[in-house]
Amino acid sequence: MTAYSFKNKSAIITGAGTGIGYEIARQLALAGASVLLNDIEEELAVRAAEKIRQQGVACLPLSGDSSSLSVIARMVETAIQEFGRLDFAVANASITTFGNFLDYEPERFQRLLAVNLQGSFFLAQAAARQMVKQGSGGRILFMSSVTGHQAHPNLAAYGMTKAALEMLARSLGVELAPHGITVNAIAPGATLTERTVGSDLDYEAKWSRLIPTGSASTPEDIAHAALFLLSDSARQVNGQSLVVDGGWTAASPTPEE
Repeated sequence: MTAYSFKNKSAIITGAGTGIGYEIARQLALAGASVLLNDIEEELAVRAAEKIRQQGVACLPLSGDSSSLSVIARMVETAIQEFGRLDFAVANASITTFGNFLDYEPERFQRLLAVNLQGSFFLAQAAARQMVKQGSGGRILFMSSVTGHQAHPNLAAYGMTKAALEMLARSLGVELAPHGITVNAIAPGATLTERTVGSDLDYEAKWSRLIPTGSASTPEDIAHAALFLLSDSARQVNGQSLVVDGGWTAASPTPEE
């Protein structure tokens, strides 16, 4: 449980049915924020929001493709209707597609750009417009990755999108600062989520051997960083990218296949 207080604040978090997004939503809600939780899968969104509400806090589900401009508009409109304001936007939704550069298909590339970049860019735009209208500032947070810092096998396209999000945070941090809005990014390293552990039973042991701290990150580790960047304690942190990887990027060893 965090010591931060987000009472009378509201947030939109995309891709939050499971994993890192869910944990950010849960911790924000426990710290007093009203949370609109988005996931492309309706069942996941509803179940995640209900689990959070069972802890006596405010969380509403809104399913839909986070790369869709109409879904983005609906998220902002719903947050205003239900909570009266919007203070935080966390563009967490993304997809990971592995593929050799020489064989990577245009269709996969376009979908990757739509979710990872278009959804993040236009959620930030819609949220920032509302924050400017309110006149009380706000926080926007992008979810990057260590693959935006260091090359990783078969992740050229994915890493490109994550590096782009960090540049977007820098640019918007400057452009939106006069409105009291800060923009930052988090770059997680290997993290123990349902997806990563479910797809590789040796994931935790394999990555723990490679990370200087001796352990992979948990969703809680990433959520703690997110809550700091959303808090008043980080009011002077703007246009930055915070790497949360246990020191992996210092040497960047990759697992042996």
